[in-house]
Amino acid sequence: MKERKVSIWSKVPSWAWALISLALAVALWLAASGAWPAVFASPEQVLAAFLERAESGLLWEHVWASVSRVLTGFGIAFVVSIPVAFLMAWYDPFRHVVEPWIQFIRNIPPLAYVFLIIAALGIGQVSKITVIFIAAFLVMVITIYQGVKGVDVTLIKAARVLGATQRDIFFKVTIPASTPFILVAARLGLSTSLTTLMASEIVGGDKGIGMMIQQASGYYQMDVVLLGIILLGIIGICFEKIVRFLERRFTGWQETIQQ
Repeated sequence: MKERKVSIWSKVPSWAWALISLALAVALWLAASGAWPAVFASPEQVLAAFLERAESGLLWEHVWASVSRVLTGFGIAFVVSIPVAFLMAWYDPFRHVVEPWIQFIRNIPPLAYVFLIIAALGIGQVSKITVIFIAAFLVMVITIYQGVKGVDVTLIKAARVLGATQRDIFFKVTIPASTPFILVAARLGLSTSLTTLMASEIVGGDKGIGMMIQQASGYYQMDVVLLGIILLGIIGICFEKIVRFLERRFTGWQETIQQ
């Protein structure tokens, strides 16, 4: 058998690719700020806006308000979605009743019902967390449900032949086999929580990155607008890295088996 040639690109370390990507992004940013200065603030202007608001402490108040809402809404949705997904997968009557509701609401953009929630709960923290909870829950419950339904039937039959009870099958077969889907659901739920954050914050309140972006756009402070967008991207990447670490930590046994 002929050995496959190793590509020269595969020898480049990942950190070097990250630097190349970052340099390309900065170059495109500089080009955009030069071509459309009224829309794209320059890196220097965004950095100055960051330092000004970071020194005053106002920026960290906005960041903490948004992150706390995302984590709270996502956390509640994650805890609720797991039992609901398992009940849908294991009990057909429950699935037949609940699944149509989930599919119906899942196809409605959060911005469509955010005003209804704001009218019912006010513009405080509870309404914003509720909007994030609904959006994240709908994404995660479907993903986890599909994972539970996709558990290999052979594993369940083998466990029963070996004398496993329904409880043993649930905790020792179904849950471990569904763990990768649960972690994928967590990743999708965090991403959805961040995108829904904007919808929940722009309709009212005094703190949060979404509110900061809306207020800055009203005064045409494009450096602050771009700063808020970059912060959302950085927070999203951090969440992504955390979930990927957990995936490697809890599903490493799958890679071992495949090897």
